[in-house]
Amino acid sequence: MTCLFCNIISGDVPADIVYQDDRIIAFRDISPKAPNHVLIIPRKHIPTLNDAQAGDAELLGHILLTAATLAGQLGCKEQGYRVVMNCNAAAGQTVFHIHLHLLCGRTMHWPPG
Repeated sequence: MTCLFCNIISGDVPADIVYQDDRIIAFRDISPKAPNHVLIIPRKHIPTLNDAQAGDAELLGHILLTAATLAGQLGCKEQGYRVVMNCNAAAGQTVFHIHLHLLCGRTMHWPPG
């Protein structure tokens, strides 16, 4: 089975990339749920958060810290932003390559649904 996000990482599928380094890539969601909706993914294929190992802790931390940095670059850091990682289909995960959603630019409500 082909992974959409692995294809974005390889450059086989285009994406509006806003940040990348040797461990992660961040790009705009093609179906945004907020004025700013960015997905942050590791270059390493990890299907779900349940599949992450202890050795992935630094990578997961890097994803979160990058979200905060990007929120600042998008002008949302002070106003507020939301980060979400869905795990498995019942939680809304549709691409089985872990990814963090960074959403900002509008008022968020709770519960998210």
